[in-house]
Amino acid sequence: MTVGTRRFETASIVKVNILAALLLRQRPPGRALAADTRRLAEAMIVSSDNAAAEALWDRIDGAGGLIAANRTLGLRETKPSPHWGRTTTTAADQLRLLTALTSPTGPLTPTDRTFVMGLMKKVIPEQRWGITAARGSGNPSAYVKNGWDTADADGGRWLVNSIGRIVEPRQDWLVAVLSDHHVSQQEGVRVVEKVATYVLKELRAATAGDGPAAG
Repeated sequence: MTVGTRRFETASIVKVNILAALLLRQRPPGRALAADTRRLAEAMIVSSDNAAAEALWDRIDGAGGLIAANRTLGLRETKPSPHWGRTTTTAADQLRLLTALTSPTGPLTPTDRTFVMGLMKKVIPEQRWGITAARGSGNPSAYVKNGWDTADADGGRWLVNSIGRIVEPRQDWLVAVLSDHHVSQQEGVRVVEKVATYVLKELRAATAGDGPAAG
């Protein structure tokens, strides 16, 4: 389920897309990343290191490499920018990305899917806000990547995005909340968490009694 068709700047959520593009370039598919590349990938996702993202952006050949990867990943509404953080996307495309990264029928090997989810599960505590606020009871597993930045075109207001996965005993939720025009990062985080919590509450109620599903 998605609401709205607006494009938003990705900020750091595009780092998950960069990692997927990097993994798709491995030959043969599923080949382990070189040690230095693996360290950069971990820094890029776990602590949102921008220098690591810049290095890996160059290794996938920048915007052109992301466009090529996104054809394979099934993304249709993501437009890369020469500066990776200015890439624009939609909530629907972020759900397509998450589906490609988690589905057994997706383009990544099981090893690569495990690697990506493992890094998203290890994101440092101070960056584990966003969709993780929507976790239900029972200590479900949560995988997250957030993005935040000020936008000059919006008078310096904040854009705040959160994408990821919440795996509960009976459900496997894929969630993407994109937002902008916030007076502060803290306000943006509050809004994103409120939206994620509300949506999953409603989806849990709507699917009560159903089998496992993604939403």
